[in-house]
Amino acid sequence: MVIKTLLDTDLYKFTTSYAYIKLFPYALGTFSFKDRDETEYTEGFLNALKNEIHNLALVALRKEELEYMCAHCRFLPRIYWEWLSSFRFDPEKITVYLDEEHHLHMEVTDLLYKVTLYEVPLLAVVSEIKNQFLNRIPDRQVIIDRLTGKVKLSNEHHIPFSEFGTRRRFSFDVHETVVAYLKEYARYCTGTSNCYLAMKYDMRPMGTHPHEWFMFHGAQFGYKHANYMALENWVNVYDGDLGTALSDTYTSDSFLFNFSRKQAKLFDGVRCDSGDEFEFTDRLIERYKELGVDPTSKTIIFSNALDFEKALHLFEYCQGKIRCSFGIGTNLTNDTGYTPSNIVMKLSRCKMNANQEWRECVKLSDDMGKHMGSSAELKACLYELRISE
Repeated sequence: MVIKTLLDTDLYKFTTSYAYIKLFPYALGTFSFKDRDETEYTEGFLNALKNEIHNLALVALRKEELEYMCAHCRFLPRIYWEWLSSFRFDPEKITVYLDEEHHLHMEVTDLLYKVTLYEVPLLAVVSEIKNQFLNRIPDRQVIIDRLTGKVKLSNEHHIPFSEFGTRRRFSFDVHETVVAYLKEYARYCTGTSNCYLAMKYDMRPMGTHPHEWFMFHGAQFGYKHANYMALENWVNVYDGDLGTALSDTYTSDSFLFNFSRKQAKLFDGVRCDSGDEFEFTDRLIERYKELGVDPTSKTIIFSNALDFEKALHLFEYCQGKIRCSFGIGTNLTNDTGYTPSNIVMKLSRCKMNANQEWRECVKLSDDMGKHMGSSAELKACLYELRISE
């Protein structure tokens, strides 16, 4: 089994799940898989994937895991973890097949507070099985040697970072090797997004909210108001906790335009996940100043396909202007000498309850090629936001 525990996922999946329960308990959604490299998979791979999907039904939250999460996540009430103890993945809800060109298609549909929990485990399974079928065998010494230079750079320059690499990791074993090394040697590693490894290695579980939260609001309430409403609803659930706002679901231009003084003061900072990070830093600082907020009291979390050399350049650029930290994923958990998978699984449609019509969900990235959605709905979104391409 690739996934052995419900905690082998990212913290934000649980925080988002609880937010759906609180505010949108009847909402449904579909998550759809996309391989940006358009990999051609084999029937053997598909059978192995189906077997792992079947095994997901055996995964359950254990008593000691429940007690750990209750003790280390004060923003999520015990009743949520008690509900999660009864949750089981349902393989019958997952549709998976290869098309005529051997491209992988995978979808899962359920109530949003349940279906959001499928994303990260399924991506981790696909990545690990793909590496197995390509006969890729990681060299532990290579992994450690590459880690050593990264950790040395962070330690020497005091660069704070978190490990964010569950979804596209090489394998669970490689992931654990990395986290164990970071725990022992990385003085400025602030934690890991993986809840199971945070528990095992006594590290802080890290994370806030994902693009899907904004995509849901865009589909249901309109793209022009999606950023504002998504942040307001997050505050309604968490009352200031988990205060890092994601900026790029409908382009950072739209985000900054809607970023209110109240939100600027209440949220601890902003996460930059696409686009030109240096340019965004300048624009965010300018927006804070426009709103009468001291930028040096706020933090940018950079998380867009980072390596440590780029993190150092950004860290130096931010000095004296604004605080910064880094969420580094694939460069930590899939830096083995082999090309990592470029795979995602995003919310593709949603509806507020079973009686509604489905509404398509889209994402406008600040990076070309990372938009998600049909051309018709993307065009409608761009028009509503008055963005030309």
